[in-house]
Amino acid sequence: MTEHGVRWTTEQVLALAPDAASRRAGSKLGAAGPWSGAGGSGEGTVWGLCKGSGSRPYQTVVDLADAAGPAYKCNCPSRKFPCKHALGLLLLWAGGAEAVPVAEQAPDWAEQWLTGRRERAQATQGVSETSFPAAGPEAARRRAERRAERVTAGATELEQRLADLLRGGLAAAEQAGYGLWEETAARMVDAQAPGLASRVRGLGSVPGSGPGWPVRLLEECALVHLLDQGWLRRDRLPAGLAATVRSRVGVPAQADGPPVRDRWLVLAQYDTADPKLTTRRIWLFGAESGHTRLLLSYGAAGRAPELSLPVGLALEAELSVFPGAGQSRAALGERFAAPAPVAVRPPGLSPAEAAARYGEALGGDPWLESVPVTLASVIPTPDGETWQLADPATESALPLTPAARSRPGLWRLVALSGGGPVTVFGECGHHGFTPLTAWPEGPGEPVTLC
Repeated sequence: MTEHGVRWTTEQVLALAPDAASRRAGSKLGAAGPWSGAGGSGEGTVWGLCKGSGSRPYQTVVDLADAAGPAYKCNCPSRKFPCKHALGLLLLWAGGAEAVPVAEQAPDWAEQWLTGRRERAQATQGVSETSFPAAGPEAARRRAERRAERVTAGATELEQRLADLLRGGLAAAEQAGYGLWEETAARMVDAQAPGLASRVRGLGSVPGSGPGWPVRLLEECALVHLLDQGWLRRDRLPAGLAATVRSRVGVPAQADGPPVRDRWLVLAQYDTADPKLTTRRIWLFGAESGHTRLLLSYGAAGRAPELSLPVGLALEAELSVFPGAGQSRAALGERFAAPAPVAVRPPGLSPAEAAARYGEALGGDPWLESVPVTLASVIPTPDGETWQLADPATESALPLTPAARSRPGLWRLVALSGGGPVTVFGECGHHGFTPLTAWPEGPGEPVTLC
């Protein structure tokens, strides 16, 4: 149905949903009942009419052939992308050719949108940043110097506030409440150091968070102090560590690594949100290079980020990494083909090897929360009130993070395992392991856990 002739799985379609509510609503529309005039082309487009509450059905069309990922059009009033109708249409298409047969010609309303998209893509092709006037290098240097001065002033002020906190005793932090930390974070925003602001807000959530909070607060204060000192002494640091410090402080940087072309398997995709921003994290694994890379995409509050890549598909594209020691984040460059299924899995480690990899990574980035890791032949096992992923062969195990234990994905993982070994991709850090995607021991499709 796509240019590769392979229909997606239900899991791959549902991975596109912007939230759980859309996933449930789209699943209800994945049957033939509400649909009419559904069809698709060999070029990777799907369309259909979905009966709604009004007198006229909703016109829904999806373009799967775009190398940038699926594009959607529906005349329903939803502000989510994809909407529940687009998800339902894709689920119907994933069910087989009987529900969504191949057609020679798309209806006029679908063809008009598809033609317009491709004409706009052709019109913008070849336009690059060099087509626009850019500020000279001297102006850029002066802006960078002014920002560095502001960040230095903010870091110096934050050092003084940390010293005041320790001088007065950690017990005072609980009495002061969250307002003290929010005011300090606002000062870091004014200093153009959003990374420091985020860490300060994190400090505010520690006091009174349960037994042992003073120890945790001291640990977090030490990491903030280390980052402050790293910035203030960045000229004495190795280049890679200095770049990591700039990144952690929040100074923007461009991906400057050489482009690596590969077939990038989509390992996981999930969103995190705050009142102002939705951040989408997409983990990729290079079939040829063996690299694991992270793409970040952003959307305004309440709206899903534009970039969406279904888990289990592979995208042939170029990626360039950002500067920093052991940096996993990359920028997506030129794309050469639409995402398509591929029989590739990342190589796995034992739990002990995964923990050692995280420890090694901390040497280059002491503020690193976790590293991407694939565990091979592990069994989800209860451990008192918690769960762990155990490897009987190496007699090693990793506990699941508290967040992972509260997700429905844990029970999908347990059901997939059935007491036997599975392959699990996730993030391994000082709080434990967060599983994101799992595969059965033998042949089988990936199961998303986030």
